[in-house]
Amino acid sequence: MLIAARIARILVGIVFIFSGLIKLNDPVGTQIKFEEYFEVFAQDVPLLHDFFMALVPFTLVMSVLFCAAEVILGVALLVSYKPKVTVWLLFFLIVFFTFLTFYSAYFDRVTDCGCFGDAIKLKPWTSFGKDVILTILILFIMGHRNRLRARNTGWIVSLTILLTLGLGIYAVQFLPPLDLLPYAVGKSIPVQLKPSEPLRYKYIMEKDGKTTEFEQYPSDQSYKFKEMVLVNESAKPKITDYRIWNDETDFTQETFTGNKLFIIVKNTKDIDAGSLPAIRSLVEGLQGSTVSPYILTSVSDGEIKAFRKEFQLENVPYYKADATVLKTIMRSNPGTWLMHDGVVRGKWHYNSTPNAADVVKLVNE
Repeated sequence: MLIAARIARILVGIVFIFSGLIKLNDPVGTQIKFEEYFEVFAQDVPLLHDFFMALVPFTLVMSVLFCAAEVILGVALLVSYKPKVTVWLLFFLIVFFTFLTFYSAYFDRVTDCGCFGDAIKLKPWTSFGKDVILTILILFIMGHRNRLRARNTGWIVSLTILLTLGLGIYAVQFLPPLDLLPYAVGKSIPVQLKPSEPLRYKYIMEKDGKTTEFEQYPSDQSYKFKEMVLVNESAKPKITDYRIWNDETDFTQETFTGNKLFIIVKNTKDIDAGSLPAIRSLVEGLQGSTVSPYILTSVSDGEIKAFRKEFQLENVPYYKADATVLKTIMRSNPGTWLMHDGVVRGKWHYNSTPNAADVVKLVNE
């Protein structure tokens, strides 16, 4: 049984490290998930509405700490650093995650828990099942914790703390080091709007109390339709909600032609105003070049017009996009996003706004 406990310890440690690193690579993505959960809880539990909404401003800090905790505890488990304390902390953490995934699956409220960030998308019940298995493994380890020998590996855990927090802070300040989103550099937006192959479905039909699956819709009208299921799920378009518009026209297809630099303004309330002079300098430097700057936003016309006037960007046309799309495109507010004929050539946090020469060079490569 001791060997089984060791195997369980290794499996749990690896899963927690992988899960934590993937999410720590993009803590803003996990922040968005926390916000979704708190907003859902605020709606579903009106008595605690103010409590959950009061937590929303702290979701980014919570994201970094929770993701770092996964990695740190996973490493501590693998190197047998204070195993009794480590196992108890892992147990409390997995109980919390299991509750969230169960809530998502049972009430169909947050359909993607973000357990493995954007690297691996799991359906709600699959996520819950994964957490149940981890809970069982951790309970099994707890049953043998007295046989786990503590080792003098505190320096490894201390180094892990420094590296994980450093990674999280870097990702917040300069965008994810590994961009797993469909709007990453090198990705073609038009290609991802289409299925990778023709979508195939199977039809679930019922006749005389018996359920039958068909690849083609049956011509026999005595069958009663029950469900249509997509067979090749992986062929679905990677992007389904990309649309750019203003009050006069749909600008979506226009974004796929020529060189366009988009200044992403997700909202004007918590925008980093100190970054706007660099962006304004970039816009001025692009005058007369082949790169056309635009503002993409989800705020009202009145807000964005006031924003343009305040930061001297009135000569930059603005278009609208869905707020969720903008959160997916850019993890900072503001940020800049460069496309050449629909292919992403550059993506910058407001802390690393490029100069005009670098932008022009990228579209000419």
